[in-house]
Amino acid sequence: MDKDMELKIIKNFKSRNIDVAFFETLEEARGKIMELIPLTCSVGIGNSQTLKKMNISELLRARGNIVFDKTQAQSQEESKEIKKKSLLSDWYITGTNAISTEGHIVNIDHSGNRVAAMIYGPDNVIVVIGRNKICDTLDDAVHRARSISAPLNAKRAGYNPPCLELKKCIDCKTAERVCYNLVIVEGQFAKGRMKLFIVNEELGF
Repeated sequence: MDKDMELKIIKNFKSRNIDVAFFETLEEARGKIMELIPLTCSVGIGNSQTLKKMNISELLRARGNIVFDKTQAQSQEESKEIKKKSLLSDWYITGTNAISTEGHIVNIDHSGNRVAAMIYGPDNVIVVIGRNKICDTLDDAVHRARSISAPLNAKRAGYNPPCLELKKCIDCKTAERVCYNLVIVEGQFAKGRMKLFIVNEELGF
């Protein structure tokens, strides 16, 4: 990854009270997460292909942390309860759909549990992304979330909104829609609460 680009991203996010760290591999980022989170803390996990590849839920649980990961629920009701408990966890780990080099984090959610926890609740938030999620501007990041991430996530979840075929968002009102919540994180009131981990790999949607 270009060093000037790294410095620009670090500077712009720091001005918004969001810390940034770069890692060459997903394993390195995973090691840092395991180092940062105390054994006594509860951890909420946002649904993310990147985090699944990292196997972070299993590793945290195996060493003794209380982990709330809705993807491991056995029913819709259990999933709903886990999502609520995640909002009260000590730490929250999630992916996101895009960032801008200007310092924005852009996410599209179906039910809104991920973005809710990113914004408020857990005292510590770690957002993990691959280099493919980096966009130049906020407009580029929103476009990526709407027209690239949302269709791919819809397909993964078994939905079939118009954007799958059209390859772009048309702000549909169908029952197959998955992008009910578009949230732009422009900064943090609590300095140091949010950490952005950028991995020099192509990861997730």
